[in-house]
Amino acid sequence: MLLNQFLLLGAFLFCAGVYGVITRRNAVLVLMSVELMLAAVNINLVAFSAYRAGDVVGQVFALFVLTIAAAEVGVGLAIVLLIYRNIRSSDLDDVDVLKG
Repeated sequence: MLLNQFLLLGAFLFCAGVYGVITRRNAVLVLMSVELMLAAVNINLVAFSAYRAGDVVGQVFALFVLTIAAAEVGVGLAIVLLIYRNIRSSDLDDVDVLKG
């Protein structure tokens, strides 16, 4: 497969993730869209790593991105649960009620 095909797939997934972050109101769906963007970045990193034969730097960075994504999911879900516990909604438009 060509590098262009992987880059187009990564660009499509990244654009779909950006669209999800911009248009969604549910906090869980926003977190899923962020994960989609991180997956697109990983596809691009691994594709460039495979394009440069013998270079594993892109794969190492992809592992770091996966680690950061796992931490982001843990912290993000904890924040969503706390918001839901306080206002009984995961709608991001209702979060401004929590201002002090």
